[in-house]
Amino acid sequence: MTTQRRVHIAVAGSGLIGQEHLRRIAHSDETVNAAVCAVVDPAPAAREVAARHGVPLFTSLAELFAAQRPDGVILATPNRFHVSGGLECVAAGVPVLVEKPIAETADDAERLVAAADAAGVPLLVGHHRRHSPLLAQARRIVGEGTLGTVVAVVGTALFRKPDDYFGAGPWRAQPGGGPILINMIHEVDDMRALCGEIVRVQATASNAARGFAVEDTAAITLTFANGALGTFMLSDAAAAAASWEQTSRENPAYAHADDEDCYLIAGTRGSLGVPTMRLRTFAGDASWWEPFESRTAAVERHDPLAAQLAHFAAVVRGDAEPLVTGRDGIQSLRVVEAILEAARTGLAAEVPTQTHAAAQMQTQSAQN
Repeated sequence: MTTQRRVHIAVAGSGLIGQEHLRRIAHSDETVNAAVCAVVDPAPAAREVAARHGVPLFTSLAELFAAQRPDGVILATPNRFHVSGGLECVAAGVPVLVEKPIAETADDAERLVAAADAAGVPLLVGHHRRHSPLLAQARRIVGEGTLGTVVAVVGTALFRKPDDYFGAGPWRAQPGGGPILINMIHEVDDMRALCGEIVRVQATASNAARGFAVEDTAAITLTFANGALGTFMLSDAAAAAASWEQTSRENPAYAHADDEDCYLIAGTRGSLGVPTMRLRTFAGDASWWEPFESRTAAVERHDPLAAQLAHFAAVVRGDAEPLVTGRDGIQSLRVVEAILEAARTGLAAEVPTQTHAAAQMQTQSAQN
């Protein structure tokens, strides 16, 4: 039997992702030792969700904290409530896992992270792919220098969202929706994890396929701090299976194309396709006249969301530091904001660093 104390977790938000978190908590084993203690959601449908898990339902975090103090909160509310909900958790001294994106804007996220840092309350961001064994193995291969010096990255997130996706959420067809904000933040966080910080972006966006007031397709160029360059094609109108969801086999809800890659990382001595993990390296001289040695890097697969839950429980107990910090969430969001700006202006956009962004906020505070 485990000697770890049980972690009681409240889930705020009972929508699709909230229910995914609830299901994993309810089915967690003794190595995780977590239990659902409450559901927080004002929506009428939340009553049935809470009843299914046999826990009380609260309409707000304030109501929850007045009644009980959970060990942790998973914040799976709509994006616009991430900062306010996170601040409530911090004020109550309760560790919080905030679903991505951490906020609607990076400046708003700075307020939340600053408050958590000042209070010493653990704040994690739900970029769950960081817990993927595929991403971890790819990062290990790159970090060990197997590919030599990384010089180029090619990425794709090409998929076809059905028409009823927009019918169910009309906001997705309006400014504030679109695949750059909704989907690209996943890819940006992956690119940062694999290849380092992104310092400059260029982008062109189009709405020609759907005709909505927001883009359906974008072509993006990335410049990394280490000098590597990347290109990324993004579209939610493309009849293709070149996306993480359709290639990684980590979410059974999607049809899978097991032989496709969505990322290619190329270095001076080799290249790696992700998620097939096809690795090609030179045994001798690095030259196009020489043959590659080819193999598939082994990966022991597991569910990234379940791994994220186990990690959160460890952080709550004080046994681990957050893998994806609030600062990570801010920086990925700043890259996405730069992509939107570049697409709007047609000009290259610099990505503020954490130090630069903090200095800007201090200047603004002094002027107010």
